[in-house]
Amino acid sequence: MPEQYADVALLGQRVIEQVERVIVGKRAVLEQIMAATLAGGHVLLEDYPGLAKTLIARSFAAALGLEFRRIQFTPDLLPGDITGGYVYNRAADRFELRRGPVFANIVLADEINRASPKTQSALLEAMQERQVTLEGETMPLPEPFLVLATQNPIEYEGTFPLPEAQLDRFLMKLSIGYPSPEEEREILRRRRERRRDDAVIEQVTNAEELLAMRDAIEDVYVDADIEEYIVRLVAATRSDARVAVGASPRGSLALLKLARVRAALDGRDFVIPDDVKVFVRPALAHRLILTPDLWMQRRAAEEILSAVLQAIPAPVMR
Repeated sequence: MPEQYADVALLGQRVIEQVERVIVGKRAVLEQIMAATLAGGHVLLEDYPGLAKTLIARSFAAALGLEFRRIQFTPDLLPGDITGGYVYNRAADRFELRRGPVFANIVLADEINRASPKTQSALLEAMQERQVTLEGETMPLPEPFLVLATQNPIEYEGTFPLPEAQLDRFLMKLSIGYPSPEEEREILRRRRERRRDDAVIEQVTNAEELLAMRDAIEDVYVDADIEEYIVRLVAATRSDARVAVGASPRGSLALLKLARVRAALDGRDFVIPDDVKVFVRPALAHRLILTPDLWMQRRAAEEILSAVLQAIPAPVMR
C-alpha cells in the first residue's frame, strides 16, 4: 500500500469514525459524503425531516476542522442574504463589505427548494466557480468549499424545484433513510448515556491536510479500460428510451473523480471497476431527465441506472 494513500485511507477512516459518534448505522452515506468532500464536489441530501441531515453536515465540519455556516432557505430569502454585500458605515463615512454565510468551508443550504429561483441562482457561481462577484468585484471563496443542500421530497407546496442546470452542479444526490429498530435503540441509548443533546466531535484534520489529500488523489492511476467503461455507462443513459435527456459529460467527470477517491480511501493507487459501480446511482440519477410517463415514479432513475450497470460489462483488470 503506497504510503500517501495509506494516510488518505487512515484520515478518511478517522473522520467517519468521529461522525459515527452521533450518526448511527449510516456508514455507506457517510463514506459517500467523505468521497464527495475529497473530490471537491457538492452534495444534495433529499429525505424526510428529522433524519439528521443538518447534524451530518455539522459533524463533518467539526471532524474536518472546517468553518461551517447554515443558511435556512425561505421564499423571502434574497441573494444578498447568501453572498453578502456592501453596507454604509455612517461612523467611518464609507461602504464596507459584509461577507455572507457563503464565505465558509462547508455551507448547509437547508431546504434549498423553498427559495425563489433568483436566490437559488446566487449559489450557482459559488458552486461552480468557487467565487462570488459583488459590485463588479470578484472574491474567491475559502478552500476547501463544499455545499451540502437539503430538500424535502414530500412537501412541494410553496417550493421551487431546482432547475436541471443547478442539479447538475451537485456531484451526488443522496438519501439517508430511516434507521432500523436496532439502530434507533442505539440512538436512544447514546443520548441517555451522554446526558445531553450535543455530542463531542474531535477534530481529525484541517483544511491544509484536506487539500493535500486532494492533491494525492490526483495521482491515482486510471486505466484506459476504466475510462472507456465510464464513457459507455454515461452514454447508455443517453440512448435509453425511458430517458429524455441523459447524463452530461459532467456526469462522466463525477464518476472519474469519485472512483479515484474511493481507490485512495481503500489505500490503492489505481482504480478498479467496483470503484465506478458504487457511485453510478448517486452520481448520475439526478442528472437524468425522464420521459413524462415516469415523472411520478420516485425511484425510476435509479432503476434505469441499475439496468445500465447490468447491460454494460465491466472491464477485466490484469
